[in-house]
Amino acid sequence: MHDVAEAARLLDILGNRNRRRIIELLRQKPCFVTEISDTLMLSPKAVIDHLQMLERETILSCQMDERRRKYYYLAHDILIDISLKEIRIVSAVTDEDTEENERLKQSVAMLGRMIKAHDKILTSLEQINHDIEIKIHDLAQNHKDLFRSEREVTVVIALSHDSLTLPELVEATEIPQDALADILRRFERRGIVKRGKDRYTLRGVHAE
Repeated sequence: MHDVAEAARLLDILGNRNRRRIIELLRQKPCFVTEISDTLMLSPKAVIDHLQMLERETILSCQMDERRRKYYYLAHDILIDISLKEIRIVSAVTDEDTEENERLKQSVAMLGRMIKAHDKILTSLEQINHDIEIKIHDLAQNHKDLFRSEREVTVVIALSHDSLTLPELVEATEIPQDALADILRRFERRGIVKRGKDRYTLRGVHAE
């Protein structure tokens, strides 16, 4: 029963396609949040949530570099090979064992169907995210008078995905908090960003 429970837990963790993509990316090399976000075309907030979960499960670890930037790497790699072709019964089993195996087969089959449906939806979402990224980069190129530095463009890209708190923005953009606060104040004065309680929102993007 312990092995079944452990397998079910890992399947739950890796049932998310983006977590699997992050693991595959980190197999190649350690990465910062922004590298993962840009490479996989995911919002920084979503990347952070996945990284924190994988870190809690001790699949990932992180370190700070000399610039105080946090990068992530695989602490424990995972390889799961599931086969439902045949179940050999080498000894007498109880009805309870048979029912448990049947439930496991059904759960794994259901997981496979859910992942396929999820992946199909995610493909459409990735295309939309790609179009958004292109539009933001076009905006940066056509309004160079608006953006004073690459850091400001990075903040706009991060906020285009979701409303974020200042600590979340620091994590997502890897910009020092003081410099980031200055950028946000300037954006607020220009009407690019608005602040609601402790979160910052890019105007005209999130249900506005």
